[in-house]
Amino acid sequence: MFQPLKGTRIIDLSQVLAGPFATYQMALMGAEVLKIEKPGEGDWTRTGGALQDLSDLQMGLGYLAHNAAKKSVTLDLKSAEGLEIIKTLIATADVFVENFKPGVAGRLGLGFETVRAIRPDIVYCSISAYGQDGPLSRRPAYDHVIQGMCGIMLTTGQPGGPPTKVGAPYVDYATGMNAAMAVMAGLMEVQRTQKAVQIDVAMLDTALMLMASLMSQHLSAGWKPVQNGNEAWSASPSSGAFDTADGTLMLAANNDVQFRKLCLALGRSDIFTDPRWQSPQARQRNDKSLRLVLNEAFLTQSAAHWEVLLAQADVPAARVRGLDEVLAEQQVAVRSLLSEIHVDGHDGPIHIPAMSFKANRQNNAPAFPPSKLGADTDEVLRALGIADERLAALRNAGII
Repeated sequence: MFQPLKGTRIIDLSQVLAGPFATYQMALMGAEVLKIEKPGEGDWTRTGGALQDLSDLQMGLGYLAHNAAKKSVTLDLKSAEGLEIIKTLIATADVFVENFKPGVAGRLGLGFETVRAIRPDIVYCSISAYGQDGPLSRRPAYDHVIQGMCGIMLTTGQPGGPPTKVGAPYVDYATGMNAAMAVMAGLMEVQRTQKAVQIDVAMLDTALMLMASLMSQHLSAGWKPVQNGNEAWSASPSSGAFDTADGTLMLAANNDVQFRKLCLALGRSDIFTDPRWQSPQARQRNDKSLRLVLNEAFLTQSAAHWEVLLAQADVPAARVRGLDEVLAEQQVAVRSLLSEIHVDGHDGPIHIPAMSFKANRQNNAPAFPPSKLGADTDEVLRALGIADERLAALRNAGII
């Protein structure tokens, strides 16, 4: 099994989505992740999601999706004894992850310099909205706030329509993936230098990197993106969204080879021999007339019909699907993108994401379901040499 992070211990103080998603990726690759949560409360996503019985169990769907294969340790980090214990745990760890607002970790006594003094070869990863420096660094934000900040909302939606955010919290998830990559790079750097690495991952930075080509064109050529609806960024009139007899087809026939194959698949060789559309430049000049002809052709059959026919012709195309439809596709099953877990007290399986890629032709599923709040505290602290009597006293004091 692909376990490149086996033997790596991660102290995870992050909550909600980006940080937990980052450490979840690393847990799937074999890391031991100790999720540190507040006694009695835990990550606030424990009480959210569509199934109330799971929320009542403090195992909400939003929590389950990103926290399998981790151990839950409860600690009051604002108490002297809790701080002492977390520092003892840090001495045993390879990675420290936090997503507090910049400055909070330092005020808790867990800033980079303090943690590095405890573990000189630690990878210390901070995840925040705007980064650890700059005039906006102390501002809080969530995914949709960053979507408003980064410029994507004025490129999304129909021309002339209101600003429109992307439907999923894609900035959060991309930030989590970015952080996981950065931490693993940090581990390689520690291996090379035996020195601590400080990682600073920002949601805004990540969101802008997701628009790398747009940034480059704007800064280099003065080009300003506008709302483009469902059309392709290539601006090719034979690419983008087309109505069919029963739905929408997304099509990409950008170059001459793809355009020729498209016309042959439509049974319309006259289109690519027409002087108005014989080159990409000509098609751009006569885009409206070409779109009209293509639209008429696509309206004669269903989106599913065209998807299959164009795939056979090696033309990129897909019928627009709902989430329920794409998850029912055999392709998703073959890729093993989802895993089933079971939660005590809840009838039926819970479906959560597995690793987002295959290694050695396999996908990794979580080794065990998410832990109930604090379920692993005693096991982890006993390994530090803390006796049962002290554990009981710490619990009675609300420290664990």
